[in-house]
Amino acid sequence: MSELDVTLRGAQVLGPGRLEVRDLSLSDGLITDAPLGREVDLSGYMVLPGIVDAHGDGFERHLAPRRGAMKDLDQGMIAAEAELAANGITTAVLAQFYSWEGGMRGAEFAERVFDAMRQVRGHVGTDLHAQLRFEISLLEEYDAVQEMVARHGIGYVVFNDHLPHAALAAGKRPQGLTGQALRIGRNPEKHLEYIQGLHARMDAVGLALERLSAALHAQGVRLGSHDDATIAARRVARARGMTIAEFPETLEAAEEARAGGDTVIMGAPNLVRGGSHKGNVSAVELVAMGLVDALASDYHYPSLRRAAFLLADGGVCDLATAWGLISSGPARMLGLTDRGALRSGLRADLVVIAPETRRVMATLAGGRVSYMAGEVARRFVG
Repeated sequence: MSELDVTLRGAQVLGPGRLEVRDLSLSDGLITDAPLGREVDLSGYMVLPGIVDAHGDGFERHLAPRRGAMKDLDQGMIAAEAELAANGITTAVLAQFYSWEGGMRGAEFAERVFDAMRQVRGHVGTDLHAQLRFEISLLEEYDAVQEMVARHGIGYVVFNDHLPHAALAAGKRPQGLTGQALRIGRNPEKHLEYIQGLHARMDAVGLALERLSAALHAQGVRLGSHDDATIAARRVARARGMTIAEFPETLEAAEEARAGGDTVIMGAPNLVRGGSHKGNVSAVELVAMGLVDALASDYHYPSLRRAAFLLADGGVCDLATAWGLISSGPARMLGLTDRGALRSGLRADLVVIAPETRRVMATLAGGRVSYMAGEVARRFVG
């Protein structure tokens, strides 16, 4: 896969403040000021910065299209990358669980996912990054997690706690436990006993988590917390070095994150559907209040560009600001200073969009074509 040396002419190009018709030249995988010999007429189209997805688990359906069909993960990863590219995503953080839930969320599967990413990374256009989502109740796994992060060069770890504590504390059988156990081939009673044991040892989690967080932070790993619901929870997370707040559940938690200088990520599907499917705080409300730094695909890749256009169409903010929530904002959060805008010297990451339909017509990642269709493909081929 080679980089294009080309000048794109006639398109509306998104700059710092607005769309404007201007030329955009690409060379050696970068945006450049110098016009190049070959020209492609993109009049009638928009050219916007490539989308940076800071958290997505939509790739799971490609790795296991049916229960038990999880043999060739590298091929599934290639299919997932094709979907990313078709949705204008040029940088993708794939969020993989390391959880007591087992199966596709277990430690063994996580190992296979990261191996598959390594195998395909040099053969696809999209820049793929890994995020490890670790369930903090797994006390006996803390050393293994630190070793996995170092071995795979994982730069982003988020801490979760999805144990059904209320039911377990009340001595009740958590809803859906039997189905969950059967999906991973575990006896339901043994599974209940296992998670009861995890719940019983939660008092020991705090100190262990502080040590693990400190060790990962020393390795240069970015740390985040997931689903903060209270001011206190966000403050505790920050004290442990978790300066990224993924999907805060309440306005108070988001405001605390902003007051403390933390980065706030919200889900684009929340914004597109008009609210959280779990009844949490609305992403639109938080964006309107200036409390969101980045939007993420979560489980649905098309929602990223749709969310940006919905914000602009609804007058919540202008298109440049809205698109920044899915390009420059997440890039900055991830420490990727070489992308997120269409500026000379940055990576040639861009998406070509038809204004009437908002359909992605082409995606270029590092100056390489990762997706192209329709009339735009004809113009490039000539």
